[in-house]
Amino acid sequence: MTELSALLPALAAGLALGAMYFAGLWWTVGRGIGSPFPVRWFLLSLLARTGIAMIGFYLVGRGSWQRLLVCLLGFIIARYIVTRLTAGATAQPSGSANHAP
Repeated sequence: MTELSALLPALAAGLALGAMYFAGLWWTVGRGIGSPFPVRWFLLSLLARTGIAMIGFYLVGRGSWQRLLVCLLGFIIARYIVTRLTAGATAQPSGSANHAP
């Protein structure tokens, strides 16, 4: 049981990293679509999200492949959660509003 409790923080970190990564991706798509410079949005977001995720994985999994694997599991679970939460939502570009015809 102590081994399981030692891996729970790694799972929580993976969930947090995944939520940040995939929610940030969803937000970026909403902002980038309506932007006059979408390449900037997508490129800077990719660099920031990937950099934060890589640093997080490094800090969580340092010295233990088990913690790294559990962190990855949390990251993948977060992907499914964010996908489900944002499935019905439509990302709106900055400054736009929904106007029904």
